[in-house]
Amino acid sequence: MTETAGSPPGFPAGPLANAGYRQVTAQETVRANRTWWDDEADGYLAEHGEFLGGARFVWGPEGLDEAAAGLLGDVRGRDVLEVGCGAAQCSRWLATRGARAVGLDLSFGMLERADWRGGRLVQADARRLPFADASFDLAFSAYGAVPFVADPDQIMAEVTRVLRPGGRWVFAVTHPIRWAFPDEPGEEGLTAVRSYFDRTPYVEEDDDGRVVYAEHHRTLGDRIRDVVRAGLVLEDLVEPEWPAGHDRAWGGWSPLRGRLLPGTAILVTHRPELP
Repeated sequence: MTETAGSPPGFPAGPLANAGYRQVTAQETVRANRTWWDDEADGYLAEHGEFLGGARFVWGPEGLDEAAAGLLGDVRGRDVLEVGCGAAQCSRWLATRGARAVGLDLSFGMLERADWRGGRLVQADARRLPFADASFDLAFSAYGAVPFVADPDQIMAEVTRVLRPGGRWVFAVTHPIRWAFPDEPGEEGLTAVRSYFDRTPYVEEDDDGRVVYAEHHRTLGDRIRDVVRAGLVLEDLVEPEWPAGHDRAWGGWSPLRGRLLPGTAILVTHRPELP
């Protein structure tokens, strides 16, 4: 697969009629991304499946491993929801650590490729979680649904609803500063070409002008405000550094850029305990 000129951070695309930045509705986004991930599941996993692995839980292209980072804390015996699980590599790893994990994704194409016997997988829109209030002790998303919706405040509200008091919500997104730079792993990716404050979505269209992929940019302040408005408490903002010896490029993530620019932002939050 080849990178499309102007493509979003880290996601490959095939030949397109048009790709660029324009406004797109929430429903166009949902329809496009469901189809895109269904169609691209095999190619995505062929390219990235080995790195994502089945015996680990990585938060992003830098390779930050949950086994070392411990952002979710002790998961043994806890009900855990993965939002935007893809092929459920992370949920499968958590299950081996004693968690009662549930993987949720918009794309059936990704879910049916999950190598997780006995695991619970649910196809649904993360903006309307099909679970009762206070169903989970923990929720997380490693580059899952959050960047791929026009209204991420809906995800924050829904996750808050299904978390038990004191429950933690941890999610990783492309670091917002990356949207100011071309998605290129080399020197050309080191010069800002767009305003960091331009929130126009990145959109791909087919020959008929239909949206076939959409990704939405928010500033770091936007992400934090969504968390706070949902009634969550921000505990930490993790910006993984590029580790020595890690030479694998993933789209615009590379050792060159990773040493100079953050590529991932991970927000660690929790729902307050009841008074």
